[in-house]
Amino acid sequence: MEEMDKYSTIKKLIETAGNKKRAAITLNCSLRHINRLINGYKESGKEFFIHGNRGRKPVHTLDANTKQLILDLYCTKYPEANITHFCELLKKHENITVSTTTIRSILMQDFILSPKAKRATRKRIKAELKELQKATNSIKEIAKIQSSIIAAEDAHPRRPRCAYAGEMLQMDASVHLWFGNEKSQLHIAVDDATGAIVGAYFDSQETLNGYYHVLYQVLTDYGIPYMLFTDRRTVFEYKQKNSPSVEEDTFTQFSYACKQLGIEIKTSSVPQAKGRVERMFQTLQSRLPLEMRISGINTIEQANEFLNSYIKEFNAQFALPVDNIKSVFETQPDIEKINLTLAVLTSRKVDNGSCIKFKKNYYLPMDCNGHSVHYRKGTVGMVIQSFNGEIFLCVDEKVYALDLLPGHELSSKNFYLAVPNAQPRKRYIPPMSHPWKQDSFERYLNKQAHRNNSVA
Repeated sequence: MEEMDKYSTIKKLIETAGNKKRAAITLNCSLRHINRLINGYKESGKEFFIHGNRGRKPVHTLDANTKQLILDLYCTKYPEANITHFCELLKKHENITVSTTTIRSILMQDFILSPKAKRATRKRIKAELKELQKATNSIKEIAKIQSSIIAAEDAHPRRPRCAYAGEMLQMDASVHLWFGNEKSQLHIAVDDATGAIVGAYFDSQETLNGYYHVLYQVLTDYGIPYMLFTDRRTVFEYKQKNSPSVEEDTFTQFSYACKQLGIEIKTSSVPQAKGRVERMFQTLQSRLPLEMRISGINTIEQANEFLNSYIKEFNAQFALPVDNIKSVFETQPDIEKINLTLAVLTSRKVDNGSCIKFKKNYYLPMDCNGHSVHYRKGTVGMVIQSFNGEIFLCVDEKVYALDLLPGHELSSKNFYLAVPNAQPRKRYIPPMSHPWKQDSFERYLNKQAHRNNSVA
C-alpha cells in the first residue's frame, strides 16, 4: 500500500506540476526525498517504487522443515505443554532455539491454541472457525480446530504478598495424574513472600505422612516458619460432629507438633484464600507431568527423588530473588528434635505377656540400661513413632525404648555352645524435655473447648 501511495502521488505531481511541499507532507518525507522519487520515476517508471526485498525471505526466517518439526513435536511429544514451557523444552531437549512469538504463530497457522490461551483469543478463534465453517464443508478440519480449543480454568483473585520470607507458608495437596497410570497426591508448601516451593512430597493419598515430610524439608532446609496457611483438612483441624460449640477443634497431631515448634496455623475453607498455592498447582499440573514423563518416572519413590532436583530448577526460574526480602525463619532445630516432634502417636495397652502390639508385631519395653520393664496387663501407654522410624513407649512421665519380639529364638540353649552372658546393650531414651509426654499431650487435649462443653 505504501508503494502504491508513493507511485500515485509522484505520478500526479509530475503530470499536474503540483506542489512538492504538499507531496512531502502527504508522504511524510523531505523535499530531497521527493526529488529522488521524481528522478526515479522518470528513469524506471513504476518499477522504481517496488521494494528491493520483495519476494525475499529474511535472513533469520525459519525454513519449512524446522517449522514442520516444531509442529510435529508439539502434536506428538509435547502436546500438553503451554507455549512458554514448549519453548524451554525445545531448547533443552531438541536444541531448537526459537521465541515464544514464533512458536505461537506456527501453531496458530494450524489453529492450535495453548492450554493457557486467554479468553479473548479463544473467542477470536471461534469467530474465525464460524467463518471457516461457512466457507468450507470440511467437517474433519473443523473438528480438528474445535478439539484444540481448551476451556480455561477459573481465575483466582490476587492479594499482596507477605513482607518477609517465612512469615506465611501456604500448604496444600493436589490429586492429579502426575506420573504413570494412577493418580497421586502432591503435597507442597509455598512461601508467600518469594513464591518459592520450600517443600514437596508425593504420596498415594493426602495424609499426615505427606505433610510431615513437607514440614521436615522446611525445618531442615530453612528453619521454623511463623505461620502455616492451610485448608480445613482433618490433618490440621476438625470440628466434632453434633457439637453445639462453634469453636474449631485443633485435636490433631500435626497441630500439636506445630504448637511445640511455635508455628501458628491458619485455616480457610475457601480455595481462593490460598491463591498462591492454588496457582502454583495450576503451573505444576501444566509442566511437571510432562517433565516426569520425559524422565521416565513411574513410581512414587522415583517421583520424590526427581522432585529434589526439579524444585531447585523451578524456584530458580519462577521464585522471586531473596536479596531484598528479609527472612523471619527461626533457627533450624536439631535433627533429634525434628524426629521426635514430627511423630505419630498411638494409644496401646500392655497385654498379659507384658508386651505392646503395634502394626502386627509385639514389642517389649526396655529401659536405658537395656533391661526389660514389665507392666501389669491393661496398663495404658502411648506408642511414639518418630519421623525416622524409631519406636518408643511413654507411660505417664516415663519413656522406654521398644525391642521387637521375634517369633522364634535366634539361637538354641540346648544345641549351641554356651556363650558368656553378654552385658545388656544400653538403649537411647529421649530426654524428658521432648514434646511427646503423655501427661502434657492429655493436658493439651483437655483444653479443647468442645470437649469441655461435651463433658459438662
